[in-house]
Amino acid sequence: MLFKPEKLSKDFQFNYANQDFEEHNLETRDGAVINGILFKPKKKSQGIVLYLKGNSKSIKGWGKFAVDFTRHGYNVLMVDYRGFGKSTGRRSQKAIKRDLQVVYNKIKEKTTEDRIVLYGRSLGSGFAAKLASMNSPKMLILDAPYYSLTKVTARYAPFMPLSLLIKYPLPTYKWLKYVQCPIHIIHGTNDNLIPYKTSVKLSKVNPKRTKLHTVIGGGHKNLNNFESYHEMIHDILNLNPEPIDLTTTSIHVKHSSKPSRAKA
Repeated sequence: MLFKPEKLSKDFQFNYANQDFEEHNLETRDGAVINGILFKPKKKSQGIVLYLKGNSKSIKGWGKFAVDFTRHGYNVLMVDYRGFGKSTGRRSQKAIKRDLQVVYNKIKEKTTEDRIVLYGRSLGSGFAAKLASMNSPKMLILDAPYYSLTKVTARYAPFMPLSLLIKYPLPTYKWLKYVQCPIHIIHGTNDNLIPYKTSVKLSKVNPKRTKLHTVIGGGHKNLNNFESYHEMIHDILNLNPEPIDLTTTSIHVKHSSKPSRAKA
């Protein structure tokens, strides 16, 4: 009920027109195999985006979204969770978190953490938040995130077995508290699965590091169809502003609560 995987045969050949990519397999300590695709930019690499997808299909279909990052000069690594695509192994929240940390460690063998961007989409937002809380990536981007999976299921699937809720609580809000890098949250105002107010609430968990980006009219599955979404990704990945010297601003100026009297 929670996962909707698309399984692929071991000999399935990925095919993405006009994209440079290579397939990778990583064996875990319990014998599972995590399958992934590394998409490469046509220009000099600015870093790498670890893209954690949603709960449906496989990276076969999600791969088409890699262009949104390779066009900015970033490598993009997409992996399938256990039981998705060509990935194998018994699935659990603990196992998936452990797998993704192994993947993150492999990335660190090739580059420094200040070049790693974590991008979590829907279901993947919780796992991305957990990874960011345990590591020091350049930034964390959450696309249509949930406060906790327990909250989502209570709203839309109150009949879901308690055993499943206990197995996959995915408390994004708890993990965000410990994230030390910049946090960018992107959410559409017309999201009928995970309400926009969820991201408003999440943005207050770690407010000093968080920026909320609003896609007016955006739903849960169509943010990529909005020009504003792509403008946001451009600004997030390319903008590196200098820290603001708040002593030179009006931050401490307070409006008077009493109306002033004009002098004659």
